[in-house]
Order: sequence, then C-alpha cells, then structure tokens
Amino acid sequence: MKRFASLSLAILMTLCLIVGSERRAWGYVDPGAGLIALQTFASVAAAYIYFIRRRVQAFFMRKKPVQGVVLPVPAKAGDSREAA
Repeated sequence: MKRFASLSLAILMTLCLIVGSERRAWGYVDPGAGLIALQTFASVAAAYIYFIRRRVQAFFMRKKPVQGVVLPVPAKAGDSREAA
C-alpha cells in the first residue's frame, strides 16, 4: 500500500509540473479535427465490439460432438436392400 501511495503521489506531482509549466501553443487546429478524432474513436469502438461479440457468440454456440450417429451410405447395385 505504501508503494502504491508513493507511486500515485509521483504521478500527481508529474502531472502538476506538466500543467504548470506548459507553454502557449501558437499552432492552428482545424475545426474538423475534433470530428475526425471522434470518427476514429467511434470506428475503433465499433470494431472492438464486433470482434468481442463474435468471440462471445462463438463461445456460447459451440456444438458438442454428436456420438452414435450413423451416416447414410448409398446402396450398391445388387444389394439385398433393393429387393423390396
């Protein structure tokens, strides 16, 4: 617990130093950049949900091996089963 407290304090101090010492950014961000970021996030989330859904569905839909099933075999010419 002591290790966790010192680690979280170090992370908090680092974040405070980063925020406190930030410089002004003189760059220009296009208004459409936020929409592109949102679209990227949405597409990654949709892909993640699709793959997780398929794995969960495959886990619950596994077919158990069937035992004792006899497959039909085509009869040969002159077989006694054709007599009737």
